[in-house]
Amino acid sequence: MADSEPQRPSSSSTKNDAPRTTAESNGAGFRLDLEDAFTPDPGTEDMFVIPDNKFAFSPGQLSKLLNPKSLDAFYALGGLVGLEKGLKTNRDTGLSADETSIDGSVAFEEVAPKGTPKYGANGDTEPVPKEGNPAALPPPTEYPAGTPFGDRRHVFRENRLPEKKSKTLLELAWITYNDKVLILLTAAAIVSLALGIYQTVGVKHEDGTAKLEWVEGVAIIVAIVIVVVVGTLNDWQMERQFNKLNQKHNDRTVKVIRSGKSVEISVFDINVGDVMHLNTGDLVPVDGIFITGHAIKCDESSATGESDLLKKVPADEVFNTLQEIANGGKVSVNPEKLDPFIISGSKINEGTGTFLVTAVGVNSSYGRITMAMQTEQEDTPLQKKLNNLADWIAKLGGGAALLLFIVLLIKFCAGLPNNPDNPDQKGQTFLRLFITSVTVVVVAVPEGLPLAVTLALAFATTRMMKDNNLVRVLKACETMGNATTVCSDKTGTLTQNKMTVVATTLGKSTSFGGTEAPLEEPDEKPTVENTIPNVPIAEFTKNLGSPIKKLLIQSNAVNSTAFEGEVDGEQTFIGSKTEVALLTLSRDHLGSAPVQEERSNANVVQVVPFDSAVKYMATIVKLPDGKYRAYVKGASEILLANCTKAITNPEGEELAVTELSSNDQEMLSETITSYAGQTLRTIGSSYRDFESWPPKELEGVKELTAKEFNKVHKDMTLVAIYGIKDPLRPTVIQAIKDCHRAGVFVRMVTGDNILTGKAIARECGIYTPETGGIAMEGPVFRRKSDEELKELVPKLQVLARSSPEDKRILVRTLKELGETVAVTGDGTNDAPALKMADIGFAMGIAGTEVAKEAAAIILMDDNFASIIKGISWGRAVNDAVKKFLQFQLTVNITAVALTFISAVASDEEESVLNAVQLLWVNLIMDTFAALALATDPPGPTILDRPPDRKSAPLITVRMYKMIFGQAICQLGITLVLHFAGASLLGYNRNDEYEVKSLNTLIFNTFVWLQIFNELNNRRLDNRLNIFEGITKNWFFLAINCIMVGGQVLIIFVGSDAFKIHPLNGKEWGLSIGLGAISLPWGAFIRKIPDAWAAALIPDIKIRIPMPWHKKKKSKTEGDIEGATPTGKEPGAKVTDSTDESEVEFEAPLRILTSLRGERARKHIRRGFREYMHDQKVKVKEKTKEKTKAAH
Repeated sequence: MADSEPQRPSSSSTKNDAPRTTAESNGAGFRLDLEDAFTPDPGTEDMFVIPDNKFAFSPGQLSKLLNPKSLDAFYALGGLVGLEKGLKTNRDTGLSADETSIDGSVAFEEVAPKGTPKYGANGDTEPVPKEGNPAALPPPTEYPAGTPFGDRRHVFRENRLPEKKSKTLLELAWITYNDKVLILLTAAAIVSLALGIYQTVGVKHEDGTAKLEWVEGVAIIVAIVIVVVVGTLNDWQMERQFNKLNQKHNDRTVKVIRSGKSVEISVFDINVGDVMHLNTGDLVPVDGIFITGHAIKCDESSATGESDLLKKVPADEVFNTLQEIANGGKVSVNPEKLDPFIISGSKINEGTGTFLVTAVGVNSSYGRITMAMQTEQEDTPLQKKLNNLADWIAKLGGGAALLLFIVLLIKFCAGLPNNPDNPDQKGQTFLRLFITSVTVVVVAVPEGLPLAVTLALAFATTRMMKDNNLVRVLKACETMGNATTVCSDKTGTLTQNKMTVVATTLGKSTSFGGTEAPLEEPDEKPTVENTIPNVPIAEFTKNLGSPIKKLLIQSNAVNSTAFEGEVDGEQTFIGSKTEVALLTLSRDHLGSAPVQEERSNANVVQVVPFDSAVKYMATIVKLPDGKYRAYVKGASEILLANCTKAITNPEGEELAVTELSSNDQEMLSETITSYAGQTLRTIGSSYRDFESWPPKELEGVKELTAKEFNKVHKDMTLVAIYGIKDPLRPTVIQAIKDCHRAGVFVRMVTGDNILTGKAIARECGIYTPETGGIAMEGPVFRRKSDEELKELVPKLQVLARSSPEDKRILVRTLKELGETVAVTGDGTNDAPALKMADIGFAMGIAGTEVAKEAAAIILMDDNFASIIKGISWGRAVNDAVKKFLQFQLTVNITAVALTFISAVASDEEESVLNAVQLLWVNLIMDTFAALALATDPPGPTILDRPPDRKSAPLITVRMYKMIFGQAICQLGITLVLHFAGASLLGYNRNDEYEVKSLNTLIFNTFVWLQIFNELNNRRLDNRLNIFEGITKNWFFLAINCIMVGGQVLIIFVGSDAFKIHPLNGKEWGLSIGLGAISLPWGAFIRKIPDAWAAALIPDIKIRIPMPWHKKKKSKTEGDIEGATPTGKEPGAKVTDSTDESEVEFEAPLRILTSLRGERARKHIRRGFREYMHDQKVKVKEKTKEKTKAAH
């Protein structure tokens, strides 16, 4: 091999005494700990157990290199030399192009440092894969003899991910149909249709009477079909829109070294052990370890959330440093800054080089996250509440029907001795009372409810698309309305993801920006007053003379490695984010020509590359007058220390300089400190003119390095001190205020350091330490116990230096506390949290494919402000459902009570409203009401209230007040008309025509009560203006016109079908007048204090027990104290995590976890099938134990 093997740790280490040493370097403690290097993360045990493995390592051991990056694992694998030997490859020649099967095998002990436990905390005991683990990978493929790289792919798999199959229309329809309310409706439809057909065919009808008893059953079936079709087509359309947005272009070619030659292969043909080329602009498809190269810098923001470019250090250099630490020596660099890791999903921004592939396909970081996304979506809080409601309606409706049947049966039996009817007639009477009882169940079922939900969601998602919200999961916008907390990414969501110069001090003459208060008050007050005038940037640039502008442009353009290029079809600068910010300032504010043109106009003599030791770079140019100028750019405090002069008189037509006094030096130094206090990245720019080049000090120097340039880096002239940061999006501050107004708690979760995180969070209004808000770093956060987490998370406002696992723990904890959690993210690393959250927002522009796949809503403009629009529409959906539910239940309660009372009181056991009349009231009216109430857009006051928590009841006290209040009113009016109408209004009970007129009046009044009550239900609060915004909803007005028109038609031409006849003017006036009583009565109900109503309504806790679930308490599950699952009051204990879906997406922690200990090892079963599997395994184990005991 080209490089000699680095020195191993001393042979005194034993298996029981693996190196556990600490080295102090640059003031930072670093612990090299091999005892835990290969501990399998829960759910990943199968990655460590590979049959017939001829290599030294398993995919599980190699996976420990990343997520998080682990120098412990890198050292434990023997560094690059150990990886070469263990993977049977070569850093110079790569894999053999002719490789098929592997001869011989390599043992782990042959390559790992002596004493390294093979399985971390498990020692050398092979981990046992858990049976029934839903995250377990499928068994490895067996390749026929002679298959290229067959043995290698058997162990490490191919670089392919299993394709996620799109659902067919039929599958989507089946998913839509599997709703408790629809299933309840189906049962009602079957019973109603069966009895209706019997009545139509088997019962004699009076002449001229329409045979329409079957219509109600058919109508319910039609309602079901409409709901399923609308829901299915919506889901299908959303999936199509998403696929169009996210077209996959996976297949591409990459360069690898095979048999010593560089060859181009398909990305799908990459194997573990391949040596792969890296070039500027490459998107890395696999994980690996950096071998060697020139100035490789990676953008890992999409993979890890780290916004800065990360310089990669050759593996041998890193291993030698770790070797020194293992031997107890001291090192001059901070080991934590050494990064040899290449992560899939990252992008090469600078440099070229090679790396050794260590993980492909489902075993790579990108692949593991993608696989973890393939879980089923859980029910939304509203779905769960509606399912509970359906259960209760079925029970209460069934109970009422049974009670009515018993009462009518007793009445029937009591009258049998005096009943002169023949047996056939008695049988018909018995059947009639049975049908009347069943009608109660049919009337009780809210047919329009699923339609109202579906229509509201469909309407909202269509309108949300115009507000830049692409809804992938139809019911996601409903959940969004009740979001109680938003965990937002910083980079690209709150900020613009464009490093920008926001402050500049030009010499000691003028400045702009940089006047914000520091994040923390400095320990010492400034000793020198800052006398440099500060002006807006427009005035700053306007007052600059052409010589100063030219100096600034040339110092930024010539002394830079960034360049102009095209990214995603847009011309932009490519390179270091700092240099891009300076070039953008020159272009946008100083009138710079294209960079290449500026550089070609300058006569560049020599370049001093950036050196991290001296923290600057320099470029020497020849001036038109024959002199030479050295432009220097770098760490502002270092440059300032070497400056004796500064530019002055920026408005002048000649370049002027002035001496820097000690006071000036102090003032500028405090400017740098002030910028840093505002978490601005400071960059200094200076120059010095020379009569000739090279000057005397550098004569004879063959290669000009920063070390050599230090000889002349003195007596410089300060040009400027720049303050650079990623600025907030313009709409963010107002959006955060809107969130607070809406009662939504916003948290920032960032991979950036805590100082920057706190500064940005404070600037946009998220971080408020004065109110008790706290900021914390990920490494500290993830070590907290469950109890500590539940105590601190409610106050947590900023989580900095966070890993994907930290974000996932935060989301899980919030959900256990009963919060409805929204999460934003754009990177691959955000996907687990996006999936686990109640609602995941991915970025449409900057978002990776994996993030979009995991999210429920995609922000097409990547703007946090669009989330507010999502919340508004979500609340509009929730309100639409509640408005309709309030309306529907009023109708149902009244209709059931009317049917019950009038049937019991009737000699013929018949209801005051016949079946066809009930069909119009209970189905057609409800369907129209669903359409009308589902289309109200969000009003201006919709954000002026806190969100409903998951534990909040579906039907509030205010709704109960209106439902029962209106039901009492409607029942009172209808029953008075039914029992006393004849005497009050002068109808003759013995005249069949007049009895029919009275019944028609009752029917018409009942319908008008519903029409006016629908207006009442436009408001859910106690405000009186029920007509607010009604003119903006033409849909509502049109549907009400149709309902009124339909009722008028029925009264005039529906005599046969509805058993009515036309009313006269007086009767019409009476009907409408009595119906209109609903409006003032509604105002009266709103004026009744909610507290009075709450005192009258018993505290009902709805829980639907499932027969197969029994609570099992254990230390690993524990009680989730203080959690408020759906349908429970706060403080209730979780009785069944599966049913309540409070511990959903328990992603097998095969992804992105750095945790150890019981909390990380916690597994909560996720469904009935998995639970039954667990029970079967336990029964088998018990049977085996009994068999052994018997022997």
